[in-house]
Amino acid sequence: MIKIGDREIGRDAKPFIIAEMSGNHNQSLERALRLVELAAEAGVDALKLQTYTADTITLDVHTNEFFISNENSLWKGQSLYNLYKQAYTPWEWHEAIFKKASELGIMAFSSPFDETAVDFLEKLNVPAYKIASFENVDIPLIRKVARTGKPIIISTGMASAAELDEAVSAAREEGNDQIILLKCTSTYPATPANSNLATIPHMRELFNLEIGLSDHTMGVGVAVAAVTLGATVIEKHFTIARAEGGVDASFSMEPHELKMLVEETEHAWQSIGKVKYGPTEAELKSVTDRRSLYVGEDMKAGDVFTVENLRNVRPGQGLPTKYYDLVLGKPIKVDVKKGTPLSWELLL
Repeated sequence: MIKIGDREIGRDAKPFIIAEMSGNHNQSLERALRLVELAAEAGVDALKLQTYTADTITLDVHTNEFFISNENSLWKGQSLYNLYKQAYTPWEWHEAIFKKASELGIMAFSSPFDETAVDFLEKLNVPAYKIASFENVDIPLIRKVARTGKPIIISTGMASAAELDEAVSAAREEGNDQIILLKCTSTYPATPANSNLATIPHMRELFNLEIGLSDHTMGVGVAVAAVTLGATVIEKHFTIARAEGGVDASFSMEPHELKMLVEETEHAWQSIGKVKYGPTEAELKSVTDRRSLYVGEDMKAGDVFTVENLRNVRPGQGLPTKYYDLVLGKPIKVDVKKGTPLSWELLL
């Protein structure tokens, strides 16, 4: 089991829920601080930022491969540089955002996108680091983060098993085994059909690590399903209102949905329980509401049981119904009233 701050993460603990702010602050610190408040009100465990600038993540080039032309992209028609200028969280905001989160009782950390971001976040004493899915092949960055000795959460989007092994091995070679992998589909939004949650238990077995989900689908269904498959961390983008726009708003949760995510993933975790047959303690009183064999008419000693006077009914105080054919044709020993539960003593 891994700990982030004082919070244990593992299958014996409720899911660790991360609210991803990303660029949904729309370049307003006031809005960013309001998002922190809404995340805390929803009951999440942690708030996450992204720490980069346009210059640390790409080049100031606006043609060819630096221009987004993918027809399916939410950001088609923009250059990478301009998109990241719009989406980034100013570094001078981080301290205020982290302080607000701490005051409201939730953790805050970030995804660094280069080594200078790691140095900056270390000065803010973040409790953990997140490696974004597009950076899971950046081995120098992973090594730099691993050397901090803090837990590392790595999104797996697009990575092959071999690439994930390289990332995990790089962290372990730096002496850091506090690694959590998040199954991730790097499309925005993602679809349930493209989520492949069956990978979660397979990754757990393959890497012997805690596994979670970085979820870009709409709603809570995929996250709930992930928890039942063993996910111990759930990350979701969130915003104040999708209608207000923003770089990630269209696939982000609104506050009431985020609260539902917290509640329903905990319910899913609670429901897993253990392998159990027979009545639970809560069901014991209901056992007597099963069907059983009852005397269906007043009978005199010596009368024989027939389909008219032998009834298979509720409640369950009589003989089990599996003895119905055995009892048919047998005589009763004593006088009985209609509604008497059948017992062997009445027959033998």
